[in-house]
Amino acid sequence: MIRPGDRIVAGVSGGADSVCLLFVLLEYAEQIPLQLAVVHVDHGLRGDSGEDAEFVEELCRQKGVPFYLKKADVKALAAQEKLSLEEAGRKLRYSAFREAAEAFGANRIAVAHNGNDRAETMLFHLFRGSGIKGLCGIPPTREEIVRPLLCLERHEIESYLDERGLAYRTDSTNLEDGYTRNRIRHHILPYAEREISAGTVAHMCRTADILSETEEYLALQTARARQDCVEASPEDRACRVVDVGRFGQQHITLRKRLLLALMEELAPGIRDIRAVHVEEVLSLFEKEGTPRVDLPCGIRAVRRYDKVFLERAKEPDGKISEALYCQVTLPSGETPKPLYFDLGNGLLAEISVFFSKSGQKIPTNRYTKWFNCDKIKKSLVFRFRRTGDFLSIADGRGEVRHKSLKEYMITEKIPREIRQSMPILAEEDHVLWLIGYRIGEYYKVDGNTKRILQVKLIGGCTDSETEEKNVGAH
Repeated sequence: MIRPGDRIVAGVSGGADSVCLLFVLLEYAEQIPLQLAVVHVDHGLRGDSGEDAEFVEELCRQKGVPFYLKKADVKALAAQEKLSLEEAGRKLRYSAFREAAEAFGANRIAVAHNGNDRAETMLFHLFRGSGIKGLCGIPPTREEIVRPLLCLERHEIESYLDERGLAYRTDSTNLEDGYTRNRIRHHILPYAEREISAGTVAHMCRTADILSETEEYLALQTARARQDCVEASPEDRACRVVDVGRFGQQHITLRKRLLLALMEELAPGIRDIRAVHVEEVLSLFEKEGTPRVDLPCGIRAVRRYDKVFLERAKEPDGKISEALYCQVTLPSGETPKPLYFDLGNGLLAEISVFFSKSGQKIPTNRYTKWFNCDKIKKSLVFRFRRTGDFLSIADGRGEVRHKSLKEYMITEKIPREIRQSMPILAEEDHVLWLIGYRIGEYYKVDGNTKRILQVKLIGGCTDSETEEKNVGAH
């Protein structure tokens, strides 16, 4: 983790773990030459957070360690990017760590995760559904990040501090059960240690090491499978070509890993690729003809004879398109809180589900729509249009017929240049709503509707506008 001559920035909150990290690094600096600095992030979540910063700054003054302070508004970032406070806090912390590292000229960033944190992360990922990589928990190193305390349990850290008479701060939010990790920390792991197996954390960390080795081996095998069945196309970063025959000779584990890796390459940093998308692409290798699967972030998979092409849409100027794709899985009951989806260009979709009640008045404004949730059988998707999309239209004689979305757009005189960038809400090819225009007749709320899906657009429009004021809003 650390070599002679390294310049290290340590993240120190003032809590037991990070104070231990600071003093362990100071002791280590007596054995090998290294330069050490400290960064403290004030998240602005507690009234006494300034006292934590003063405590850490005083420690650094006493030890002659350069100190960097970063004040952050976690709540604002969480609201802006629709993140939990935990996610927003983590994002801001690592951003602050890297800023301090750049200012100090550091090549290492040390953080204070310990074995308990690793076990908690393993359980957190397990409960949410995870592959092997997620079950490895927290890695000891990742790029410039190092975790020198990962081999220690929390009680060992506290003993180290007590034996040396070292003070530390206690974050009151760590004592609450409002955060998922805190509930795992306060209830699940202690119960396991007490009632199931003494040494649970140590056992889980050993398992994480085994899984890490397994993950490393599978990564090597996946790379070999890629060499065997993926055609090289370095000149086109928006396309990957997979040979159907050679792909089918790989073990199913490697096939799934390879497809996931290729999709992540086409859309780095995305979080919307899931197991269901991998399964959809896998199905192409069993079909004949030219079937197609549309995936998040404008990725599509197309079978053309003995090849499957994974492509990311391009704009006319050749740039890779940031195409809209937001998958919506509706709950079986009501939504206690609305769900939000970013449609781009400052537009958010607020989604809620509730039970129908007598006397409810269906909204008539242009950007709030109700749909018969009972008729929706599959996941919905906010996306741009594609070939085969259709609307259900009342024909005036009591019948409902299908009309292609392209035909409808032509009839409504929607300019050709904006058709491809108009968001829709669809169940597969069946369009519930061409946003800003009409909704599909099939999905309208009627007297037999039990559950109602409400979709409300926020931003980029005035929700008080009524349909009667807008041409084409039927």
